[in-house]
Amino acid sequence: MANVNPLSNPKGVKRQCELCGSPAYVQCSGCKVTYYCDVGHQRTDWTSIHEKICQLLIPVRTPAPFLNSAAERAHAVDQLLQRKKHLIELTTKEAQRLLYEGRHVDAIPAATHSLSFSVDVYGLRSVELVQVYLILAEANIGLGHLTQAEEYLSHAYWTVLKSTDCSNSIRSKLHRNLGLLYSAKGEFEESLRHLSNDVYFASTVSGPSQISTSGGFFHMANIFFRQNRMDIADSLYSEVTDIWHTHLSRLVEVQIQASLRSVTVWFDDADQEYLDENQEAEALQILSAIYDIREQAPKKEPNKMAKILHALTMLFFLSRDFNKASEWGKKLLPMTEQLARDDQSDSIAVLIENIEGKLNTKQVAYQQDT
Repeated sequence: MANVNPLSNPKGVKRQCELCGSPAYVQCSGCKVTYYCDVGHQRTDWTSIHEKICQLLIPVRTPAPFLNSAAERAHAVDQLLQRKKHLIELTTKEAQRLLYEGRHVDAIPAATHSLSFSVDVYGLRSVELVQVYLILAEANIGLGHLTQAEEYLSHAYWTVLKSTDCSNSIRSKLHRNLGLLYSAKGEFEESLRHLSNDVYFASTVSGPSQISTSGGFFHMANIFFRQNRMDIADSLYSEVTDIWHTHLSRLVEVQIQASLRSVTVWFDDADQEYLDENQEAEALQILSAIYDIREQAPKKEPNKMAKILHALTMLFFLSRDFNKASEWGKKLLPMTEQLARDDQSDSIAVLIENIEGKLNTKQVAYQQDT
């Protein structure tokens, strides 16, 4: 942190806070190209995204040197554009991850950076801005700032309406956020209408039984749960669990088969299907919520409890958090003992064995290092 005096700015230059646009009195001492109105906003931005992009901002915000040839100038312009696009991708991804983790306050600065660079690169009316509007809207819904959320959703809605090349994936996300907004306002029927559209558009992209569609089902289930329509809610929670369980089972099978061949994959192959960081965060959010609902139910159904526990165990195994995977596996084993033995029981046994093997390997490696 370095203090700055607005009166010392070059003539015609106004330094503004990165987050609120107020006159800046604090400068980041790392990049020296980012300014804030006070230390509080600097810390907020650092926690959210600035730590990850501090040095990346320097070549983007530093005036380019004079170049003699047209080829050099064209190359510099293209390089600057690629850097800005990289920052858009990085900040958008980080904002989405923070949302899945329930860190709504932290998501806003990252998304604000993404919006600023997106406007710079694509223009105010571009469909590329819609995803960022939706992240900002969802973060504000999570914070209870519904008026601000409606403003962002209005921008997103009209951009999609006027666009001729908007994908169904974006339309799905738009309707999901509208569903969340109306749910927060207590307008459940309107919320369900938008979430149904979310499921429809997501299904046209990847099918009704894919993880990209599961979020719509999950939020619909939450509404029925709030309305005490437990049969419908329970059915939808089971559908969501089945979708994630099937997807995670397929990925775990790849890992276990590779370990049997003494091949390390962990999804380094670009052609290999895998869970990215945001999918892991979304899966954890959804599956943990369903587990809590199942756990608090007056009557626990062993088969449903076993499936959600199995899914969470697989999720932590795939994210390589073997300690957590072992913890969930220990909750899973007693539940499976109440069920009839089948192929799933065998796959659970193999999974637990692999988790313990990974833990033992880590322990041996740690002892050798120490």
